[in-house]
Amino acid sequence: MSEQQKSKETLIMEEDGNYIAPIYSRYPLVLEKGKGVTVWDAEGRSYLDFTSGIGVNCLGFCDEAWGEAVFQQLKTLQHCSNLYYTKPAIQLAKLLTQRTGMRKVFFCNSGAEANECAIKIARKHGNAKGKGADIITLWDSFHGRTMATITATGQEHYHHHFHPFVPGFHYVTPRLEEVKDKLDQGACGILLEIIQGEGGVRVLAPEFLKGAADLCRKRGALFMVDEVQTGTGRTGALFAYQKLGLKPDLVTFAKGMGGGLPMGGVLMNRVTENVLVPGDHGTTFGANPAICAGALEVLNRLTPEFLEEVNGKGEYLRDGLLSIPGVEDVEGMGLMWGFRVRGKAVKEVVAAALPLGLLLLTAQDKIRLLPPLIISVEELEKGLKILQKAIGGKTELVV
Repeated sequence: MSEQQKSKETLIMEEDGNYIAPIYSRYPLVLEKGKGVTVWDAEGRSYLDFTSGIGVNCLGFCDEAWGEAVFQQLKTLQHCSNLYYTKPAIQLAKLLTQRTGMRKVFFCNSGAEANECAIKIARKHGNAKGKGADIITLWDSFHGRTMATITATGQEHYHHHFHPFVPGFHYVTPRLEEVKDKLDQGACGILLEIIQGEGGVRVLAPEFLKGAADLCRKRGALFMVDEVQTGTGRTGALFAYQKLGLKPDLVTFAKGMGGGLPMGGVLMNRVTENVLVPGDHGTTFGANPAICAGALEVLNRLTPEFLEEVNGKGEYLRDGLLSIPGVEDVEGMGLMWGFRVRGKAVKEVVAAALPLGLLLLTAQDKIRLLPPLIISVEELEKGLKILQKAIGGKTELVV
């Protein structure tokens, strides 16, 4: 095929192969612009986005108020490092602590960085209290791809090629007797997700979560919640732990908080707020003024009324999934759902939905849905109908 005969997308994908390291298995799609829940490719075709950039674009593509907040701050002060104070970071931290009851915040750039910070806090706290430095995590968890967080991740296929890993992590199934056993052996804390996103959209039982928190509290260990994917309104509450009445010592967040720009952080309670001191930790880009300005817009939009709408749309999405023939093992909360399709591989369904105009995610052996929180019921219905067609269902959608 001559260069003249190749499509615009083909040429762009070839350029990608020439110059970008082959770390990602990409879909044959070049995205060029987006607005709300819709994104367009380089050839002008439109797609409904049920991925939010893996949970990042909580307000959808190119939200005007969010963009204006970022733009105005960019024109004022785009970066100055954490050697100095800035108002956007302070305002964001104040609002986060007010809405969570936590005491302090550390801002960084990603979920992995946030979990690295939580791990350091737990180990310093554990060593100071004579508890040691071992940390419990769960099988099927996912906490990041740095050396410490990939070790904390309880999925064996991530534990290849990169030995030696960071010592001091112990994996358990979500059973309280296993947590108790590891705590009694001297673990300084447990790090877990309310819903295991990358691990197959597995919702942990409230009884287990509350029991694990109680066990940690009685033994002076830290109860840490990774809300990188479940936070920022994704489950119909600002953070998923709030729905269950849990009181973590540390909460990590990222993804949606930045609204599309790199943002991560750790929320600390009275026990953990002063564990790290100057010299213990740091970041060049964390608490960037422009990103904090955008995050303030995100947080201010997540009102109780908005979050209640997320819950309602989540119920609509769940009911719609359950009405599609072949869909099974539907699990999730708010606008975070996973499911299997009887007799079909997840990649087969995702590939079939793409040319029909719907972007989907996978998580182990499940299809994962993380649509923007601003999605309308009409857009949900349209996406469900495309999904049904991709699966091959013949009956009308009932929602």
